[in-house]
Amino acid sequence: MENNGEDKMVEMSFNEKDRNIKRRVVEKRSGDNEMAEEEEEESKESSIEEIFSTKEVPPWQKQVTLRALVVSFVLSILFTFIVMKLNLTTGIIPSLNVSAGLLGFFFVKTWTKFLEKFGMLRQPFTRQENTVIQTCVVASSGIAFSGGFGSYLFGMSDVVAKQSSETTNAHDIKNPALGWMLGFIFVVSFLGLFSVVPLRKIMIIDFKLIYPSGTATAHLINSFHTPQGAKLAKKQVRTLGKFFSFSFIWGFFQWFFTAGDGCGFVNFPTFGLKAYENRFYFDFSATYVGVGMICPHLINISLLVGAILSWGIMWPLIDARKGSWYSADLSPSSLHGIQGYRVFIAIAMILGDGLYNFLKVLTRTLLGLYHQLHKKDTVLPVSGRSSPEDPPSLSYDDEIRTQLFLKDQIPAWLAIAGYVTIGIISAAILPQIFPQLRWYYVVVMYIIAPPLAFCNAYGCGLTDWSLASTYGKLAIFIIGAWAGASHGGVIAGLAACGVMMNIVSTASDLMQDFKTGYMTLASPRSMFLSQIIGTAMGCVISPCVFWLFYKAFNGLGVPGSEYPAPYALVYRNMSILGVQGFSALPKHCLTLCYVFFIAAIVINGIRDAVGKKRASYIPIPMAMAIPFYLGSYFAIDMCVGSLILFVWQKVNKAKAEAFGPAVASGLICGDGIWTLPSSILALAGVNPPICMKFLSRGTNVKVDTFLGS
Repeated sequence: MENNGEDKMVEMSFNEKDRNIKRRVVEKRSGDNEMAEEEEEESKESSIEEIFSTKEVPPWQKQVTLRALVVSFVLSILFTFIVMKLNLTTGIIPSLNVSAGLLGFFFVKTWTKFLEKFGMLRQPFTRQENTVIQTCVVASSGIAFSGGFGSYLFGMSDVVAKQSSETTNAHDIKNPALGWMLGFIFVVSFLGLFSVVPLRKIMIIDFKLIYPSGTATAHLINSFHTPQGAKLAKKQVRTLGKFFSFSFIWGFFQWFFTAGDGCGFVNFPTFGLKAYENRFYFDFSATYVGVGMICPHLINISLLVGAILSWGIMWPLIDARKGSWYSADLSPSSLHGIQGYRVFIAIAMILGDGLYNFLKVLTRTLLGLYHQLHKKDTVLPVSGRSSPEDPPSLSYDDEIRTQLFLKDQIPAWLAIAGYVTIGIISAAILPQIFPQLRWYYVVVMYIIAPPLAFCNAYGCGLTDWSLASTYGKLAIFIIGAWAGASHGGVIAGLAACGVMMNIVSTASDLMQDFKTGYMTLASPRSMFLSQIIGTAMGCVISPCVFWLFYKAFNGLGVPGSEYPAPYALVYRNMSILGVQGFSALPKHCLTLCYVFFIAAIVINGIRDAVGKKRASYIPIPMAMAIPFYLGSYFAIDMCVGSLILFVWQKVNKAKAEAFGPAVASGLICGDGIWTLPSSILALAGVNPPICMKFLSRGTNVKVDTFLGS
């Protein structure tokens, strides 16, 4: 499943719960009673702007305030640490929109109440300002994913290259350095913002695309600023704070027992030592328990099914053929041995799932465009040009929102000039950073990028799925093969992946923000400006946070370490496949890859064919592929979180839906922010005092005998 996770990960961002929120509003129900409920719900929906009719909408300059930027900067650092930790451990990144909106509301509301007591409040806190904060924070922390610090960028390093199957040449390696990473991220992160700005009107107003995550975020922010919503938000923040404190203290407590490799609660053999050897154990991670509470139950079950299929069945069977299928003398981490099956079969499933969903979303996009253009019998309206025909009727809310959305225009010439200027600068600078990436490769990508960015933004508006990582993988194969193995095709492919991913990802993110701004009456100019400011923050914060991880934690990117960065190896091997082909794979590995590639497509086809209700019982291939390489420990953590939420929903569904995201966010944020002091302690040379390890009875007797001798 490739969405704003791999895409905002694996690679994945799980926005299904956001989609469900919007789905409750837009789905048609049958039956007289249900129709009555729908009419009542639509009546409530149409009254949103009437609730806020007494509140003046500030001009766009006053929506982007100094306090909003200060709060955004602080929250950006917090969320960047969280995303970076998730990136470097499993690559699973849930949607953090709710957390960003909630914490932004809490901090500024506290700020304004404090100033109000002393009579110093000059400007009240508005939902438009709240939207600016949320946009800025998500744009900034999103760079931690799209920057490739856990995937394509780190995949260039010698640490990852040593794990790969090809002979490592100097032109196929580029080790991390803060200087060139800052330059690269700044050069590639802004281009996507200018690529689809002229088409914002057709996306939001003419085609009325839903953008489920953007819509759900707008509903959330609107609710915060009603009297009832403010009371609930206060309780949610209090709950988040409690679990934040618990998670932070738990992380601090665990640190004392991690004095060596394989020490601490994270290596607790919950189900026995044999299961532990096959990576089946609960590692007491508050982060992934929280992630499991946010992700849909089906995602968590799919992860567990994939773990059982791979580490419970396939890998033990393949390991039994050691000496026949591959040399028995190879190390467990060699890609010519069992590690090759783990990595390449996972890649095959990811590519199969990605190809299926790419074609599905592309088909829906083209069909949607055809119907829209056929219905209007016209060309796409750009920027501020009027539509060929006015909508037949608009609700009160839509009239107000459309009027304000069209009031503050962003000139089309600015978007075009910005794209061309940044493109020229980028084409000149990128070959200086990566000599393997020729300037004409960059120019070709920038010519084809705007149509791809439009397709991704349109498809995201229909389905909430951003396929940025899929476009990035296409760039890996195309540019890598074009460059060739003898001219640094591996690095060229990985760098091209970064260029393409950043363009199409930021384009869809910007349209999501425009939709949120449309529904909260935030100006398109303030949305565009806050996206630029947030991106600029992320271009500085994300490389610095990664550099802190890189310097503080030994073994970064090494399998079995605290931060294995699994997708760095996956992306590098994709680039190697694109350049060198399949000659280096172990025996029967290619056949198994074909089987699982086809299986991923077939399973997705079955899921779509049987309908949504039955599909909720069929595992998702993308999620199943992740534990093939990593193991099942994090899947068990996430299933524990899912179980907690499931039981809570059975006991008190209303309370679980209201406070579940706050509890999950507290667990994720507390454990994530503990990474900052732990990395500072590591840099200062302060080591934990205790090593807690678990041994079998026989090994323990030998250790006691040795110590007693």
